[in-house]
Amino acid sequence: MEQELTYDKAYTELKSIAQQIDSESITVDVLAQKVKRAADLIKFCQEKLRATETEVDNIIKQMETSAK
Repeated sequence: MEQELTYDKAYTELKSIAQQIDSESITVDVLAQKVKRAADLIKFCQEKLRATETEVDNIIKQMETSAK
């Protein structure tokens, strides 16, 4: 059973993929798979950051309206 993906796990995996590509430790046969996985992880992280930003903005707005 796969664990739920979190921002931290996705970011750590992205760093690992980048290091593997930089060190040229990935074969050409695996490179396309790693690049696709990296693209999926980047999309996940961007969506997570946008959702978090929206949530924080809503919390701040609630605090401002309750303080008035």
